[in-house]
Amino acid sequence: MRTKKKNTIVWRRWLLGILLMATILMMLIPGGNALYANHIYPWVGTILSNISSWIPFPVGDAFVILSIAWVVLYPIFALLHPKKKFGKALGHVVEYLLWLFVWFYWAWGLNYGQPNYYQRSGIMPVAYQEQVFSNFAKRYVDDLNSNYTVIETKDVEKVKTNVMAAYKLHGFNRIHLVNPQVKTMLYTPLASMAGVTGSMAPFFCEFTLNGDVQPHLFAATYAHEYAHLQGITSEGEANFYAYLATTQSTDKGIRFSGYYSILGHVFNNAYVLMSPDDYQALYESLRPEIKTLLEEDRAYWKEKYSETFGKIQDYFFDLYLKLHKVEGGRKNYSEVIGLILAYENK
Repeated sequence: MRTKKKNTIVWRRWLLGILLMATILMMLIPGGNALYANHIYPWVGTILSNISSWIPFPVGDAFVILSIAWVVLYPIFALLHPKKKFGKALGHVVEYLLWLFVWFYWAWGLNYGQPNYYQRSGIMPVAYQEQVFSNFAKRYVDDLNSNYTVIETKDVEKVKTNVMAAYKLHGFNRIHLVNPQVKTMLYTPLASMAGVTGSMAPFFCEFTLNGDVQPHLFAATYAHEYAHLQGITSEGEANFYAYLATTQSTDKGIRFSGYYSILGHVFNNAYVLMSPDDYQALYESLRPEIKTLLEEDRAYWKEKYSETFGKIQDYFFDLYLKLHKVEGGRKNYSEVIGLILAYENK
């Protein structure tokens, strides 16, 4: 019996070693990430997502919480239990973490390092010029104002139908889902404390939204996380695809959600690129209802936000993005404006 168990452990570790080498080779080989993104992930993502969609709760969240608990508590248990060997327990933890490493990258993580939007599409970036941006900003505010509408409920089915149709129209459906199910984060209060509105759970290819997301931002947040589900790792690109998917919808509420979702990015760029007078004029051109909504949103999230917890989350998420070659880290979110300008000037 011991010999059989020992052989099982040996074969398991050999398999782990092979998978680790395959993962590293895929990262290092030129074109390896693109090969994965275009030919392997569509199969892996489709299988995992269609399986996890039938589970009513976010299995990825539960898996991460239980994994963290086991990694932390098991060595402590071994240290306190006289019959357990602490060194052996640490070995089990290390092996488990290595299996998670392999799982993460083959389930979704190897999408990092794929060619960016400009390389995939052949569209050239547009240099930031004050006049070019000013024209876009004024046109953007006009579109935002004209699409303003009060959104009181989260119509999940309507949003899902519109977003899926938009991604299909733009030819960006790497994985084919029978019935994608957005799920509410298990740790919604913690996510709100950190200022996180949604996430992509890579281990089971499911996307989750913060339960505190208001109805007027639901469609845009859904479309953003759906982009990650399709293998987009860049936050700026996910914002860009969400913008296209929502602002080109036939539904006014979904269009407003898309325009409103990039309001902060537009005005952050406007503050840098426009003169103070032009910036103020742009702000004053916003509908009073939108200014009120913006102030209400700031107060809403400020009440839930924890500066300490938020800074910790920002630091580690920024580090995570940079380790995966996402230039600019968290600032990558704002690259959506450059992508929109390039798309409109193609």
